[in-house]
Amino acid sequence: MTPTTLPFSQFVVKVHSRCDLACDHCYVYEHADTSWRRRPKVIGGDVLNAVAGRIGEHAAAHRLSAVRVVLHGGEPLLAGPDVLRHAAEALRAALPPGCALDLRIHTNGVQLSHAFCALFAELDVKVGISLDGDRAANDRHRRFADGRSSHPQVLRAVGLLNEPEYRHLFAGLLCTVDIENDPVAVYRALAELRPPAVDFLLPHATWEQPPKRLPGGGDAPYADWLLAVHRLWEADGRPFAVRTFESVHRTLRGLSSLTESLGLEPSDLAVLETDGTFEQADSLKTAYDGAPATGMNVFAHSLDDLARHPGIAARQSGPAGLSAACRACPVVRSCGGGLYAHRYRADTGFDNPSVYCGDLMTLINGIAGSGGSPSEPTTVPAQGGEPQLSAALAPAQLDELARGYGSADTVAALGRSQLALTRAMLAAAWDASGQGRAEAWELLSELDGVAPAAVDAVLAHPYARAWAARRLAGDLAVGLGPLAALAAAAAVRAGRGDAVAVPVRDGWLHLPTLGRVAVPDGEAVVTGRADGFEVRAADGSVRTALDQPLRRVRLAGGWTVALEDVDPLRDSHDHPVAERLPEAELLGWTGALREAWELLGRDLPGYAEGIRAGLGTVTPLRPGPAGRDVSSAARQAYGAVGIARPATAPTLALLLAHEFQHVKLGAVLDLFDLHDRADDRLYFAPWRPDPRPLEGLLQGTYAHLAVTEYWGTRTAAYDGLAGEAAGRARAQFALWRRYTAEAVERLAESGALTGLGVRFAEGMRESVEPWLAVPLPAAAERDAERVRRERDAGGRLRSVEV
Repeated sequence: MTPTTLPFSQFVVKVHSRCDLACDHCYVYEHADTSWRRRPKVIGGDVLNAVAGRIGEHAAAHRLSAVRVVLHGGEPLLAGPDVLRHAAEALRAALPPGCALDLRIHTNGVQLSHAFCALFAELDVKVGISLDGDRAANDRHRRFADGRSSHPQVLRAVGLLNEPEYRHLFAGLLCTVDIENDPVAVYRALAELRPPAVDFLLPHATWEQPPKRLPGGGDAPYADWLLAVHRLWEADGRPFAVRTFESVHRTLRGLSSLTESLGLEPSDLAVLETDGTFEQADSLKTAYDGAPATGMNVFAHSLDDLARHPGIAARQSGPAGLSAACRACPVVRSCGGGLYAHRYRADTGFDNPSVYCGDLMTLINGIAGSGGSPSEPTTVPAQGGEPQLSAALAPAQLDELARGYGSADTVAALGRSQLALTRAMLAAAWDASGQGRAEAWELLSELDGVAPAAVDAVLAHPYARAWAARRLAGDLAVGLGPLAALAAAAAVRAGRGDAVAVPVRDGWLHLPTLGRVAVPDGEAVVTGRADGFEVRAADGSVRTALDQPLRRVRLAGGWTVALEDVDPLRDSHDHPVAERLPEAELLGWTGALREAWELLGRDLPGYAEGIRAGLGTVTPLRPGPAGRDVSSAARQAYGAVGIARPATAPTLALLLAHEFQHVKLGAVLDLFDLHDRADDRLYFAPWRPDPRPLEGLLQGTYAHLAVTEYWGTRTAAYDGLAGEAAGRARAQFALWRRYTAEAVERLAESGALTGLGVRFAEGMRESVEPWLAVPLPAAAERDAERVRRERDAGGRLRSVEV
């Protein structure tokens, strides 16, 4: 049965209802609601078990791929390690297979210790810390009951999280804005702590209890404060995530907000108190006594029951739940009326603009006028002209990529930057198309808020961006149908009952990431359901199954690769694609990929980890001319390589590594300018007779780092052995190490590399130099020289010869 409520995917679980600090701006103890006095200090085991059961039940009913749970308080560390372990283990045990748990704890940091950090490392619990800035800013509100400063203890806690063994647990800092604090001092103090993220929060206020205003402070002092921080954050190259700023950038482009306090996405948050009662958002405690209450509890009510509560429904109703003034506002899509609690007035309830209305308007317009977007990463000039890196990659990660490699974390960071770029390009293409297919776009935007994992899964598919790239390049023949198909695939994955019309051409309805259904041409309506989907064709017929599903090959270690032979936009490669693979050819591909993956793990272990993290799709190409292997990577298809299945698995392994180098470098070039794009000179690559633009030389050199290492490791494996295979490996190694080294020097001497480009070339040189020092037999060097002379006589050298 299809669930009829919007699912919750974020949960705040109160594990302790008291605190060891006496912060005078705390919404729990210092505002209108006093329900905390009547609740148990520590959550009981029976309540924890029931909470875990309800969340697991809800995740299964709504087919959630992930849930986020924040252990909260009061001060949650006061609950002690046994309670926190029980919470983590009960939650994980209750979730259905395939649903990931993002477990976090939010603390003031006073009690944090090595023992707690070790426990959180064991249980995979991320830690967020409340800190309002430097000591002066933090001590304005965050003190002990006797007036003592908490700042030293909090800095000690952050120091623990910055230790190498615990850094991966550091979720970020939460800073409540006080306009009496210096925004520059606050920003610098927080930035020095190297947080992965900072949330800047407006202090809770209502029309009954308005926020602080300073004499002569202007009409929008909170916006002025935040815009001062935003300017510093931009100038520093966005060194950490800031949800408020990123949400404004996203919502201005029609995408979802990352925070409940902005945007029009329905709320997906439920709060569970220490006694097992369900509450609405904690921020409502600032409105009036009992404002968050629902009258429901975890023992008698499900989370679907909670979703039907009028207060929850009001926070899930989008524009319809806003005041008339908000609905008429030009920035409503970004503002969303502000945080629900901040709209409260005693006589009109929540049917008002936010008490921060003027500040939100000024902030959104200020950020919009500053330009830039997290979806469009850039290289930011720093003081002295030295380039800084985009926040998408750490300096060490760029250096790692420059050497040819890429760990799982580094390649995942590239993937996130590419997903952001895909979103930006889709928005730009839709806008440039006159905002046609508005219902499809609106559904994608809605699902991005309520089922983001479903949207991410579709937009991360390599060919999701191909439509936008073609539209932005002026290809109107591609139409708007692919946009509707993306929305339909997301609706099927979300399984909420959403419907969208999709044009059908040539008898096939394609659902990206899923496959295709044979239906008559016209317009079909696709409805995503909890148990699958329904396609109602133009002739009234109904289909509920894929005729040609996207097929996947499971490789060693549980990794799967899609064999994409149905997506109509897979022709993004520069060689014709193969049609639907018959069963015999599918079996051939399956065996070849499995053997090639084993070879990559053996011969290119430094590359295999990144390939596993980033390569999700292999697109079969048509065979090339006799004796020539064909492979391709498309700049607008991150995560895919196109290959015509070669005769041997070793050749396939090398083609996969070679092409994925192009994929990685394309993503790097989307983030950084490594060379002067105005340089129109042509450069000779040692392996080609024809000169190429500098980017072509850069791409080829980078791909051949993997080729060189492949032959180097195979040469090492043949050490001391004779025979044809050993001789071929040594000759290929001799050739490619020489060619790649020459190409690196040609790049370095071009004079067209940027500062980051020079740094990147130096990384490539560091990888090649050790291979140049490996001794080889004279026969191998002679064979390499012979091949080189043949190429110089006018031929084009093949990159892969196995």
